[in-house]
Amino acid sequence: QVQLVESGGGLVQPGGSLRLSCVASGSIAAILTMGWYRQPPGKPRELVTTITPGGSTNYADSVKGRFAVSRDVAKNTVYLQMNSLKPEDTAVYYCYANIWSSAYTSLRDYWGQGTQVTVSS
Repeated sequence: QVQLVESGGGLVQPGGSLRLSCVASGSIAAILTMGWYRQPPGKPRELVTTITPGGSTNYADSVKGRFAVSRDVAKNTVYLQMNSLKPEDTAVYYCYANIWSSAYTSLRDYWGQGTQVTVSS
């Protein structure tokens, strides 16, 4: 079994910052791309950012220059530092990872349970 657990969401004022964390645990042989998606109220899920094991990153245009993704490969953890938050960043944020399960028997995408981020004054 593989599990992703997020933490760090909450309520923040416009212009504020939050840091999300996501830890992958279970029968893991290797983790490829990790990242974050979000789902604003009444809208479909959208890509926020991804990061490869080598550290190559990709960002949605709407968050470039404000959000930063990083990962600790040894700890199976990915982080999302969110600065200069705007009301339109309000969404449920989901951690994502492409994982080889133990003994390299299966490669598939895994998702966290989601964490709410609300940007409001």
